[in-house]
Amino acid sequence: MGWASEYIARLQDGDTVQFRPRGSSMTGKIESGQLCTVEPVDPATLNVGDIVLCKVNGKQYLHLVKAIQGKRFQIGNNRGRINGWVGENSIFGKCTKVE
Repeated sequence: MGWASEYIARLQDGDTVQFRPRGSSMTGKIESGQLCTVEPVDPATLNVGDIVLCKVNGKQYLHLVKAIQGKRFQIGNNRGRINGWVGENSIFGKCTKVE
């Protein structure tokens, strides 16, 4: 279980979730503690630059889609770090609002 397991389960049930992630990896797009709204998403509709709730190598992130190759997505933060490549089954939702 990670910090987002509860939110991922709710997204998989079709619910929209809200939470306040902590950390500085997304500074400039999401500041630590800002309220984020994440909705279920069809990965086929994602674009580079979208913020997604995903799992990369067993860790949960609210990070950016940096590149797309077919049905593979490269995930990274807003400070230049790349987390890795994932398939569509590792993307659970898209951030639609930050306040």
